[in-house]
Amino acid sequence: VQLQASGGGLVQAGGSLTLSCAASGRTFGNYVMAWFRQAPGKEREFVAAISRGGGTTYYADSMKGRFTISRDIAKRTVYLQMNSLTPEDTAVYYCAADSSPTDWGGLNYDYWGQGTQVTVSS
Repeated sequence: VQLQASGGGLVQAGGSLTLSCAASGRTFGNYVMAWFRQAPGKEREFVAAISRGGGTTYYADSMKGRFTISRDIAKRTVYLQMNSLTPEDTAVYYCAADSSPTDWGGLNYDYWGQGTQVTVSS
């Protein structure tokens, strides 16, 4: 499956942004989808994941209540709605897919998109 992330940009602190990740190739509904991010000089970290059917979501503790992951199976797209952004949210955001990840919060996803830059100004 090929993944194309988009929607990044520059936003002021306290603002909101929605990222999209369009999937092509194999059946979108067969994959658990996730978002990760990587800030300069830091390791890539888990943000959120969503089950194949969209009924189950999982978030990193620091994103709970601010970020919402969702998916539209018909559009083959997964979204990340981000609210109350802070400069600490500045990073490249990556979407990932795996048919059966052993750890939804780990880096063990088979497929990765190219990333989209999110910059939050203070």
